[in-house]
Parts: sequence; structure tokens; C-alpha cells
Amino acid sequence: MKISTRLFAGAVIGLAATSAVQAQDPIKIALIHGLSGSSFEAFSKQAQTGFEMGIEYGTGGTGEINGRPIEVIIKDTQFKPDVARAVLAEAYGDDEVLLAVGATSSGVTVGMLPIAEEYEKILIVEPAVADSLTGPDSNRYVFKTSRNSSMDMQAQALALQPDENLVVATLAEDYAFGRDGISAFKAALDGTGATVVTEEYVPQGTTDFTAVAERMFNALKDRDGRKVILIYIAGGGDAPGKIQAMDPSRYGIEISMGGHILPVLPTYKRFPGMEGAVYYYYEAFENEVNDWLVKEHMARFDSPPDFFTAGGMSAALAVVKALQTAPDYETETLIATMEGMSWDTPKGQMTFRPEDHQALQDMLHFKIKVDDAVDWAIPEKVRIIPAEEMNIPLGRDNSK
Repeated sequence: MKISTRLFAGAVIGLAATSAVQAQDPIKIALIHGLSGSSFEAFSKQAQTGFEMGIEYGTGGTGEINGRPIEVIIKDTQFKPDVARAVLAEAYGDDEVLLAVGATSSGVTVGMLPIAEEYEKILIVEPAVADSLTGPDSNRYVFKTSRNSSMDMQAQALALQPDENLVVATLAEDYAFGRDGISAFKAALDGTGATVVTEEYVPQGTTDFTAVAERMFNALKDRDGRKVILIYIAGGGDAPGKIQAMDPSRYGIEISMGGHILPVLPTYKRFPGMEGAVYYYYEAFENEVNDWLVKEHMARFDSPPDFFTAGGMSAALAVVKALQTAPDYETETLIATMEGMSWDTPKGQMTFRPEDHQALQDMLHFKIKVDDAVDWAIPEKVRIIPAEEMNIPLGRDNSK
């Protein structure tokens, strides 16, 4: 009996030691972004900074959840769909990450969705935007903290205050981001009386907008009412500046577009008074999370946080909230925890819609202010457009 007792006691001690070791095992998270090979690299770097700061803020500076350190594994998609699929599979399979976050380009990210389903592990989409990433071709393992094209365009439509007096020509890039965006914009105008008279799509990387601008001018110039060219382009090429240089004002045509990252905002000084909508500007949102982000980012980088910095932080805070709340880290438990989950971000509260896992969130209606003392044009707040004011179409219904 004594031997048996000692053996039992030894077994208990062994189990306790094993549990203690397991408690210290890192929680592995893959951050999968394009870090080379595209002008979108700046977006990825901002998102990574924001994600790392979000983990810090969410864990009170410990970098731990439930006594386990968080280990972030960085993967470069090189902005190539085949590379993105390979590195995500590597993260899930070889690295044994609990979940992954990414990627930057919508066109790249769409190829990652089936990998999450194959491995039955969560993929949080950030900062890619296209509606289709939570649409019919997505799956129940995908959650999306980034805004979507419908939010961009519904907010943009609201900022234009559409009515029967408004006629619009649209210009977008010819891939998921651009086409989803224009579809969402047209849907947002339904019932307002406003009219889209033509749609133009250009390949990514386009630098010559002469022909498409002339086509849009011709479609608008003889129309009555307020005439607007809506530009929805994420990459370079300076479409707004080049079209503005062709003097659309001679036909009474104005340009409208959403906001952008700080390095691009100096170009907006050419459009004083222009109104539009944007995901984030650091001075526009008043809450404790944003206050911390702005203060710490200024202290560490001598610059304010940018568009995608806030997005990366929002994704990290979603991860922290889920892992702090879930009773265990099985995938099905995490899905159940995250569906309908609300959490605080630099933009205020976000909520994962249970049906399609899109994070519903507020947007900013701005008016461009030019201040010679500031290097960039300021997207000054007109108002915060609350999430409930936007009728965001349902993507994939994961409840079925």
C-alpha cells in the first residue's frame, strides 16, 4: 500500500509538472502579409506594427494569456497567391499555429480561404477588404476584422449625400477590391435617385488614365445636376492627380474618393473641401484604446498611427479577447466564442456578425482641410458614421 501511495503521489507530481510545462507552451499565431514585391508593403508593415502593439495593450504589457506567452510567427506572401497558400499551410501544419492573421491584398487572400478550411483552423482576415472574403466562397473558419468594400462605399455614398441631383462615373482597379467596391457603391445608391452613368476599370499598376478620364468626362459633361467622378483605387499611379490635371472642373465635374494612408495624404492637398469617407484617422476617434495607440506610437516612432496600424491593432485585440474568453483553444470552441463577440478597438467597439463573421464597425465622414503647418491634408471629422446606419449585405451564412 505504501508503495502504491508513493507511486500515486509521484504520478500526481509528474502530472502537475507536465501541466506546468504545458501552461508555459507558447500560443503560436501566424501573421501572414506581403512584405516584399509590391507597393502595398507599407500597408503590411503598418498592420504588423499595429498587431504587435495590440498584443501588448491587450495583455497589459505581459505578452501572455492565461500564463502562456504569445509567439507571433511572421510569413511573407510576396504578394503571390501560390506563395500565400504555401506559407499558410506551413504555418498551420509545420509551425502548428493556433490561428493565422492576414493578408494584405484581397486577390492574394482569396486563395488562402480554402487552406483554413482544409486545416480546420481560424484565419482572421486583416487588412484585405473585398466583400467576397466573407462571401459564398468563404468558409466558417474565416473571420474578418478589416472593413469591407460595402462599408467603404456605403460610407462614401452617405458622405456624398446622394439624391436625384447626383450623377456619378466610377473608376476602380480591375480585381476583387475594385469590383466589389463599385458594386457596393451602386447598391448604396439604390433608392436615392442618384445615377451611375459609367463604370471604368483599370489593371493594377496603371499609370496612364488619359483614355478612361476622357470617357468619364464624355459620360458626365452633358448631364444636369451634380457631376462626380468617384475614384476607388488602393495602389499607386496617382489617378486623382492625373485626372485633376485634365481639368474636369471645366465641365463642372468634381472628384471624390475615400481617405488613405498618411504618406498619400499630402496629395490630397489638391482637393481642399472634398468630402469622403475613410476607415480611420487618428484624430477622429475618441476612446481609451485610440488614446493609448496615438500616445505610444508618437513616442516610439515620432509619427501618428496610420490607417492600417489601427487595423492591425484591432485584429490583435480580437485575438486577445477570444483567447481570454474561450474555455479552451479547440477550433470549434474559438468559433463559438468569436461569433457575435464584441471588443474594443482604436475605432471603438467592433462586433463579429455571427452569420458571416464580418466585423461590423463605424466609419469616418471627413472633409479635407489644408493646413500649411501640417505635411498632409487633414481628413477632418464631419461625423462618425455608426455601423448600424450602414446596411451591409450578408456574405456567407455560416449558421446554415
